[in-house]
This record gives sequence, structure tokens and C-alpha cells, in this order.
Amino acid sequence: MLIYNTTFHVEIKDARNFLIWLNECYIPEAEKNGDLQKPRILRILSHKEQDSECFSLQWEVEDSAALHNWHTSCGAALNAEMMKIFKDKVIGIPTLMEVIR
Repeated sequence: MLIYNTTFHVEIKDARNFLIWLNECYIPEAEKNGDLQKPRILRILSHKEQDSECFSLQWEVEDSAALHNWHTSCGAALNAEMMKIFKDKVIGIPTLMEVIR
């Protein structure tokens, strides 16, 4: 089992709208093809900057092939939509992690 994590740095004034968009648009659309499962959003408390909020969106994914399938089928389009809506006010940093225990 792998964890696909994206850490988002969001300008403080856009943080509320970004969370609403993640919950109402991004997550439901990302779940449709079934490759990503069990989403959770976490607020990052360490490394807090004065003018931004940081969030982690985590998914369980079976393997890297499933993640690649998700990215090519809808992930790239969702990321493009995020950039269109939030422009440079949101930066996402993806990380793929393996569950050890």
C-alpha cells in the first residue's frame, strides 16, 4: 500500500475557499475512477508561515501503476483546474510514500 500525499501552501486569505474547493470539487472528482481511496485532509502545524496555511491531502493507492493511471485519466486535469482557479496562490508538492507498518 502506498500513500500519495500532496502538501499545499495556500495564501492565508484563500485558505477557506481552497478547503471548500478540495472537499466539494477536487476530492469527489478524484475518487471517481477508484484508484485513489480514503482521502484525508490535514492541517500542517509545523513550519507555519505568517501569510500562508499549509495542508496535506493524503490518499491510499494500491501501487504506482494505479497512481499513474489516476494522474493520466483525471489528476493532470484537476491540477490544471486548480491552477486556473487559484493561480499562484496555491502551491502543491506531491510525495509518494510506502506504508511500512
